[in-house]
Amino acid sequence: MDRYYIYGVNFKDNGKIYNFKSKIRCPINVTVITETEKGLQFGKVVSYLGNDSKNIDELKSIIRISTKKDYEEHLKNLRDADLALKQCRGLVKELNLDMKMINANFTFDRKQLIFNFLADERIDFRELARKLAAIYRTRIELRQIGARDKAREVGGVGICGEKICCANFLNHIDSVSMNMAKNQGLALNPSKINGLCGRLLCCLTYEDEEYLRCSEGLLSIGETVTTEKGEGQVINVDTLNRTYKVLVNNEKVEIHAGDEDGSEE
Repeated sequence: MDRYYIYGVNFKDNGKIYNFKSKIRCPINVTVITETEKGLQFGKVVSYLGNDSKNIDELKSIIRISTKKDYEEHLKNLRDADLALKQCRGLVKELNLDMKMINANFTFDRKQLIFNFLADERIDFRELARKLAAIYRTRIELRQIGARDKAREVGGVGICGEKICCANFLNHIDSVSMNMAKNQGLALNPSKINGLCGRLLCCLTYEDEEYLRCSEGLLSIGETVTTEKGEGQVINVDTLNRTYKVLVNNEKVEIHAGDEDGSEE
C-alpha cells in the first residue's frame, strides 16, 4: 500500500486551504504543482496534516515541488490574467452588462481562464463567454461571487483596527445571523455590526456559542423579578456575568441570576 503525506495548500495569499496527498515530503511554504478538478494549479504548502486520513482516496495529488521554470510560468500566467481582466472589462462595457469584474486567473496549465464578478441579479453572459473564448482559445468560467468574497479579494482594515478576518486568517466564512448580534446585546446599528462588505461582521460567530451557553436560564428585559428591595423589572442583562439590573421603585438594583440578594448600583 502506498504511503501518502497530507498537506494543506492554498493558491493565493489568505485563500482557502485545500487538502492534498503526496508521495513526497514537502516543506512548509514550498511551492508545488497540484492536480485539481480544473486542471493543474500552482500553490503553496501551508500546513502538514499527517499521513492518516479516512478519505485519502478522495484527495487530489501534489504532482511535484515546483521548479524555477514552473515559477516563471506562474508569473506569466498572473501577468496574462491581469491583461485578460482588462480585456474582459472592456467587453462588459461594450455589451452593456451590469456586472463588475473582480479578478481573473489562469489555471497553471492554461486549460481554463476563470473570472469572478459581482452583480445584483443573474446575468446572461453567454455572449461575453463566447467572445472571451474566441480571444483566449481556452475554457472560460464566469463565476458570480458575493460581497464577502469580494472583501476577501480586496482586503482592508476593519472597525477593530486590524486587517479584516476574511483576508487574514479565515479559510471558511460561516453563516452569520442577526440573532448573533442580539444574543450578544449589541446595538443593531449597521455601522457597528456590519463589515466592509456591508454584511454582518464575521467575528459575531466567534463568541456566539459562549453567549448561548451563558444565556441559558436567564430572564429577558422587561420580565419581573423579586429582590431584597422588592419586586422590580429587569432593564439590563449582562449575559457573560449572568447578572441583571433591576428597576425597583425608581432605584436600580444589580442581582446575580438565581440570587435573591441584590446590591445597590
